[in-house]
Amino acid sequence: MLGFVLRRSAAGLLLVLVISFLSYTLLSIPDLDVGRQLLGQSASQDLVDAKNAALGLDRPVLVQYLDWLAHAVRGDLGTSWFTSEDVVRAIANRLPVTISLMAGVTLVTTVAAFLLGVWAGVRRGAVDRFVQVFSVLGYALPNFLVTLVIVLVFAVRLRWFPAIGYVGIGESFTGWLSTVLLPVLSLSVGSVAGVAQQVRSSVIEVLRQDYVRTLRARGLPPSRIVLKHVLRNASAPALAVLGMQFVGLLGGAVLVEQIFGLPGIGSMTVTYTTRGDIPIIMALVMLTVVGVIAVNLVVDVLIGWLNPKARLG
Repeated sequence: MLGFVLRRSAAGLLLVLVISFLSYTLLSIPDLDVGRQLLGQSASQDLVDAKNAALGLDRPVLVQYLDWLAHAVRGDLGTSWFTSEDVVRAIANRLPVTISLMAGVTLVTTVAAFLLGVWAGVRRGAVDRFVQVFSVLGYALPNFLVTLVIVLVFAVRLRWFPAIGYVGIGESFTGWLSTVLLPVLSLSVGSVAGVAQQVRSSVIEVLRQDYVRTLRARGLPPSRIVLKHVLRNASAPALAVLGMQFVGLLGGAVLVEQIFGLPGIGSMTVTYTTRGDIPIIMALVMLTVVGVIAVNLVVDVLIGWLNPKARLG
C-alpha cells in the first residue's frame, strides 16, 4: 500500500508542476498592462513602464514563472498586485467558507447517495423507479435553476434561512449552519443524483454474483450480506464517481457563492481573474489542483483498500 501511495503522490507532484507552468503561461498571454491599470489612464508611459518593471513584468514569461516557482516552494506566494494584501493571508481568510461548503456537500452526498443507491438496488420496484427518476432530474436540471428555486422557497417565501451572508462557525454555530445549509443543499442535488445512480447499478451487479447466491443459500441474513459483502464490493465504482463529483463541485461553488453572497474562494476567483492579478490567481489554481489531487489520492487509497487489484494499475 505504501508503494501505491508513493506512486500516486509522485504523479500528483508532476501534475502540479505541469499545471502551474501551463497556468502561468496562459495567464501571461493577454496583454492586460497591469501597470496602466494600477496607475490609471492619466499616468505617463514612463511611470507605467517603471511599475511593470517593479513587478517583474518586463522579463520573459519563463523567467517570471521560475521566479514565482522558486518563491512558491518556500511558501512565499507573494502579494496581490492590486491590493498589496499577502496572498496566503487573503486566501486563508476566505478558505473556511469554501471548506464549509465542500465538506457539507461531500457528507450529504456520501450519506444520501449510498442510502438511496443501496435502497433502490436491494428493493427494486417502485423504489428503484423513484431513485432513477430523481437521478435523471437531479443530474439534468441546471444548478443555477435548482439554486434559485431553493432560495425562493426556503429564504424568500418561508423565511427559514437567510438568503445571503455568512456567519463564521467560531461566532455562532447555529448562525453558521443557517448560512451554509441552503448552499450545501443547492450543490448536493446534482451530486447525490449522480452518485446514487452509480451505487444502485453497482449493488444490482454485485447482487447477481454467484458468491452472493452462495451466501443466501447458507442462510446468512440479507442485511449482513448487503452490509458486509455487497456494499464493500459495490463501493469502489461509487467512490470513483464521488471523486469526480468533487472536482465538479469546485466549479459549482463559484456560482453558488455569488448567488448567496458568500465570501469564499469561488467569488474571490471571479474578482481577481477579471483584474489579471496573477499572484492571487496562481495561488487559487494551485490550491484547487492540490485539493483535487488530495481527494483523488484518498479515493484511490480507499478503492485500493476495497479492491487490492486496483493497486496494480
